[in-house]
Amino acid sequence: MKAKTKTNPKLVELVRSLRKASRENRTPIWLAISNSLSKPRKNMAQINISRIARLTKGGETVAVPGKVLGAGLISHRLTVAALSFSADAAEKIRAVGGRCVTLNELLRENPSGAQVKIMR
Repeated sequence: MKAKTKTNPKLVELVRSLRKASRENRTPIWLAISNSLSKPRKNMAQINISRIARLTKGGETVAVPGKVLGAGLISHRLTVAALSFSADAAEKIRAVGGRCVTLNELLRENPSGAQVKIMR
């Protein structure tokens, strides 16, 4: 029988820190992201660059509780925080002047979660 809990220690620590930040800052965005990361891997978000480009405007901050994939094009600068990035996706985001950060880095930079969109 498979384990019902996450076994990746980095992911477990990330979920804990997101939940702690949600309680301390009374910010529901971190709880929503931690709940998404707690789901089985097959249900984790896999978002293409084209979808991010379609649903955002320049200068926004986006959190993806999963992986960002490189299919599509992006034409505006934005900050994307995710669990992981494909090499192609990170290259495309940086090519237009955007930033690729981890969810931990976004949590440190913006503990209140203000002006952050979640993409699932």
